[in-house]
Amino acid sequence: MAEDPPFTLAVVGAGPRGVGVLERLAANAPELLSGRLVVHLIDPFPPGPGRVWRHAQSPLLRMNSMAEDVTVFTDDSVRIDGPIRPGPSLIEWARQVRDGTLDAQVPADVRAELDALAGTEFPTRRLQSAYLDWFYRKVLAELPGGVEVVEHRAHAVRVEDGDPQRVWLDGVDEPVAADAVMFTVGHLDAEPDGRESELADFAVQHGLAYYPAGYTADVDYGAVPAGEPVLVRGFGLAFVDLMLLLTEGRGGRFEELACGGLRYHPSGAEPVLHVGSRRGVPYHAKIGYRLRGKPLQLPKFFDAYAIEKLCEAPGPIHFRDDVWPVIAKEIAWGYYSELFTGHPDRVRLDFAVFADAFADIPWDSAEMTSLIDRAVPAEQDRLDLSALDRPLTGLRTGSAEEFGKELREYIEADLARRADGEFSADLGAFMALLSVYGQLAGLVGTGRLDASSQLSDLDGWFHGFFSYFASGPPPRRLEELLALQEAGLVSFVGAEMRVRADASRGLFAASGVSFPGEVTARTLIEARLPDASVGRASDELLRQLRDSGELVEESIVDSTTGDRLSSGRIHTRVSDSRMLDGAGEARPRRFAVGPHTSARSAAAFTRPRTNAASFRQNDAVAREILRLTGER
Repeated sequence: MAEDPPFTLAVVGAGPRGVGVLERLAANAPELLSGRLVVHLIDPFPPGPGRVWRHAQSPLLRMNSMAEDVTVFTDDSVRIDGPIRPGPSLIEWARQVRDGTLDAQVPADVRAELDALAGTEFPTRRLQSAYLDWFYRKVLAELPGGVEVVEHRAHAVRVEDGDPQRVWLDGVDEPVAADAVMFTVGHLDAEPDGRESELADFAVQHGLAYYPAGYTADVDYGAVPAGEPVLVRGFGLAFVDLMLLLTEGRGGRFEELACGGLRYHPSGAEPVLHVGSRRGVPYHAKIGYRLRGKPLQLPKFFDAYAIEKLCEAPGPIHFRDDVWPVIAKEIAWGYYSELFTGHPDRVRLDFAVFADAFADIPWDSAEMTSLIDRAVPAEQDRLDLSALDRPLTGLRTGSAEEFGKELREYIEADLARRADGEFSADLGAFMALLSVYGQLAGLVGTGRLDASSQLSDLDGWFHGFFSYFASGPPPRRLEELLALQEAGLVSFVGAEMRVRADASRGLFAASGVSFPGEVTARTLIEARLPDASVGRASDELLRQLRDSGELVEESIVDSTTGDRLSSGRIHTRVSDSRMLDGAGEARPRRFAVGPHTSARSAAAFTRPRTNAASFRQNDAVAREILRLTGER
């Protein structure tokens, strides 16, 4: 009797998320696999690192996480139905490779970094590439019987529906036949939006240069002229990468000063960067210390029970009015838990007394303010989320020079606070914010959030706040920023940055609210990733699926107008990552995971012992796919 053919799965995108799902398929196969499974990994970039973490990028680019805070393995904090398969974090892996207890292929040009790596250092992306490459090879080596992997180093350009589905690859004559298809596409590259197109057209008409939003490491900035002013809109991680590539990447050099800090020695090939954003300040530096107090109890207030309670009320849920007060209380709980247990000399109440009172009082209330004022005598020890979110509110200076001094002092204070364990309560807030982010998919999955609130407040304001507070650069990067400002190669435009096309002068002009006047330049760079947009997707495969109606944007009904509002994300069912069609029906054999799906998941890898949402989603989708193998 002939053997039944294997169940075939095509995974489009073989970066850390795709390989993370592969690991979960292998872990769950002994329980759920019927017959055989062949997984086709489709990606022009190396499986494991993928595009973002590939080795072939500048050695100047670093992670914004410390080596001890990076893992691709589940641990006993992760709440999943499948088996836990622990493994080494990045720093543990580096140590095991160094002492010879673990075999890994480490490129020679990162070996020296690996040999010297400490847990509190921020590794290069090329070292992370080696870790992810090893992870992929480990998954392959430990595949259970009945599971096979086939690599395809090519772009997927078209998927034809049917039984089986057919995935066509660039330059390959025959398609990959697949019983199921999963897309792990990461952030969506996008064509310029309406405003960006206007600026691009203006640049063409006046012989200027305009760089729309994109992944910094993939954009060619070689034509940015030396010595000329350049307007940069965006003050987050994309700006940090850009700053390094256009300065040290062009031959400049940073010198460590004996008194502390850095001095920059220009090569002469650098432009002059004028940077601004809505907040007008860079993302907070990553925290460089550990908690001092008792282990945090998270989640405390924003958990599955709290989401259930929110959903019991009639009508739509509004993020700012209904959800944010609970989230803010969770962040404050993490902050004050660490302050009271790690620094008891700076509070006036016993923590148990404070905690009981704190639990019974609404966050945004006079009673809460009174409790904190009584319990925490020093104003600098009190958590002010509004000031944290918009630190330049009300600041007006007379000139760019005055503002530069103010912002320099702000950055220096941030660096000092993030390096001083006396402020470890900030780490408590950081950990609570990570916990909140992991719970949000459960709230989104209820479908109860008001549409406009979800898009403007959750996807817009809150995601920006999370990135600004919790996903900032290594402290060294802000020290380099200060050195570049001192060298006259970076200046600050201020808060509420506005850019206009000045037709009378044939230039781009930028201004903010922090000081009068504006800056003009012949080059404008958008230092950010594109917003989620299926409609503007530049990828050939996604455009084909969109145009055929097989991939649709997530849309949500506005509770006030009845209109359907689009988030730009790939529409998926949050519970199992199945793609949804235009009628909201789940496609039984199409899946998608990643930050630009309805689940809004964060990074493909995470800090250890945080019950990461991405691990939970990987396990859930892997188990759904394995169940399909028994339904043929």
